[in-house]
Amino acid sequence: MIVCKFGGTSVASAEQIKKVANIVKSNPERKIVAVSAPGKRSSDDIKVTDLLIDLANTAVEKGDVESKIKIVVNRYRDIADELGLDNVTTDIIEQDIRGRVAEHYVNKELFIDNIKASGEDNNAKLIASYFNAVGMPAKYVSPKEKLILNDIPERTYALPEAYANLSELKDTKEIIVFPGFFGYTKAGILRTFDRGGSDITGSILASAVGADLYENFTDVDCVFAANPKVVNDPVDIKEISYREMRELSYAGFSVFHDEALMPVYKQGIPVNIKNTNNPSAPGTLILPTRTQSNRPVTGISADGGFSILYVSKYLMNREVGFGRKLLQIIEEENISYEHTPSGLDDISVIMRSNQLSPEIEKRIIKRVKTELCADDVHFSHNFSMIVIVGEGMRHNTGLAARAAAAISSTGANIEMINQGSSEVSLVFGVRSEYENQILKGLYEEFFATIPSA
Repeated sequence: MIVCKFGGTSVASAEQIKKVANIVKSNPERKIVAVSAPGKRSSDDIKVTDLLIDLANTAVEKGDVESKIKIVVNRYRDIADELGLDNVTTDIIEQDIRGRVAEHYVNKELFIDNIKASGEDNNAKLIASYFNAVGMPAKYVSPKEKLILNDIPERTYALPEAYANLSELKDTKEIIVFPGFFGYTKAGILRTFDRGGSDITGSILASAVGADLYENFTDVDCVFAANPKVVNDPVDIKEISYREMRELSYAGFSVFHDEALMPVYKQGIPVNIKNTNNPSAPGTLILPTRTQSNRPVTGISADGGFSILYVSKYLMNREVGFGRKLLQIIEEENISYEHTPSGLDDISVIMRSNQLSPEIEKRIIKRVKTELCADDVHFSHNFSMIVIVGEGMRHNTGLAARAAAAISSTGANIEMINQGSSEVSLVFGVRSEYENQILKGLYEEFFATIPSA
């Protein structure tokens, strides 16, 4: 069995949905299809999810929602009309959206999530209707009774019973069309996954039914060794390990969200990233292990939006529990951290900037100074993390020196270096204004002079 997920650009229009139908029809093993909400049809278009967020915010502010509802419904109606579907499908979609907007709510965020999720939910209904219309027996399956999630306010994840419930789908004779991005708590509250939510749904489905392969269809032929928007014509990656993909996704590889790997990783299910617009291309295979290539580095990625908390205290290394106490202060502000490089008398905590506010920073600085008696405490912002990833790195000496020299040649200063214990990745913290220059310099160092794998 193959579980396949189609992203927003893959289901953005009637033309794209016809491509999806042809792909699914071409292989009878493709029995479960997870879908996103309609994405952009062109670079200047607006995603349905963004239209729904605008609608939700207008409803919260007690504004005129009627015009917003019509915009969303008309987007679906255009797709349905071009697919030759009758008005019943869009009437059901309009009724669903109006019902969600009219619901009484206590929690604003959950109300917005409920409206956002209608994008995937209604698109799944529309696509299932089209499959049936063209002679492909299919049924829409709601996450309501199947994909059971944990309660708020914890980060969203699927409970064990979700996998048990979804495993029943493996015996399906019809094509299952399942909406991505959301599920329900035991109390019936709709919750959404974080970014890459439809990827997570597809991965959970693949794990639950014990799929032989999880295909993730997007709008690129494969994963590239570096961002093609920054590096001109980067080499493509034919095979990559789970660990390598996880590290690259963490730092800016938007093709596949890192959290989506966990369900299939646990089951050892290979993932194939493919292009809806060019399905014959082999794509990129993500595997538990892969054959070694002649490259020590598989890929280079970069991501901005980081801040660093610097803490300095003389003889910090002699003080038992200092690091634990520092991280506890950060935890009590409900902040997660990424790296904690340290020296004898200082430690840095690197975190995503979007978790911070001036008030939170002031509280953290005050507590660290008073409770830990630190000599110096301050935040610095506008950092990027540059990540070099490769299973072959551990077998190559001098790689860190080569990377540091390449970064130095751009004129940038390295603020932080961190290597994971697995020796699969090497992370450099740099000022964000140098991000693209460094990415180009590192690509030139590790890829420009080595033949293809």
